[in-house]
Amino acid sequence: MAEVNSVVRAAGGVVWRDGGEIVLVHRPRYNDWSLPKGKLDPGEHPLEAAVREVHEESFVRAVPQVRLPSIRYLTGEPGVEKHVDFWSMRAVEWQDRPADHEIEEARWVPAGEAQRLLSYAHDRGVVKAFLALPAVTAVVAVVRHAKAGKRRDWDGEDADRPLEDSGKRDAAGLCALLTLLRPDRVVSATPTRCRQTVEPLGLSFSVDARFDEQGSPADGAAALAELARLGGTSVVCSQGKLMPPMLTEATRRGDVNFHTRKGAGWILGLAGTRVVGHDRLAPLTVSGEV
Repeated sequence: MAEVNSVVRAAGGVVWRDGGEIVLVHRPRYNDWSLPKGKLDPGEHPLEAAVREVHEESFVRAVPQVRLPSIRYLTGEPGVEKHVDFWSMRAVEWQDRPADHEIEEARWVPAGEAQRLLSYAHDRGVVKAFLALPAVTAVVAVVRHAKAGKRRDWDGEDADRPLEDSGKRDAAGLCALLTLLRPDRVVSATPTRCRQTVEPLGLSFSVDARFDEQGSPADGAAALAELARLGGTSVVCSQGKLMPPMLTEATRRGDVNFHTRKGAGWILGLAGTRVVGHDRLAPLTVSGEV
């Protein structure tokens, strides 16, 4: 096996629209058909890069839903490996892409026919994983509030403890990622620090005590299922003690460690009320404790 000296990070998506079609791109430089993808910019989050690159290569604006298998392969440069992260994405806006030196054509094809057109086995494997998924009808992002200092250092009621400055920065970074999901609704636990964590989204939100740390995991999971039934994308801000057992209850996955650091969370993809995908979500730099 060739020695790998460096890894190039990239990201992309299997982008679908109603009618069972996905978008593929033809690159004249390589005379190949591939999934839309591209390299991360310095300091860029993979999820952000996936959404950006999909749009740049296909002129489709899409919403991430479920994490798909990542691929690794050697590039043409000695000792250089490319690592590409993929998400299934729902297309929300698209237009014809004019040809240029990078992309000659972006084409919508029936998902079942993509295997025949794609040039590389690793892309075909990603599409195979996508085709194995049930139709995703909702996305629920569940996040833990950002850093709010220590309870012992706060004189007031614990529910009123606000985010500290580093927590506000983390909340802004987290909400920048959540914006990529194009939320339809936002729900917060009752404490001030939870509400402040989702405020940078700039959207109205409701408050639900079932997401407070004193709540029961079963009630929290039921509340997540209610949001899933609404379809679209929901964002929920909860608390660290409740989230692991609530997510275990919601996903029926006792083999997953759902411990979540402050200012981070999980993206759940659902078919009806059944969770069919779960993916950690965290800004690249988070000051909250683990």
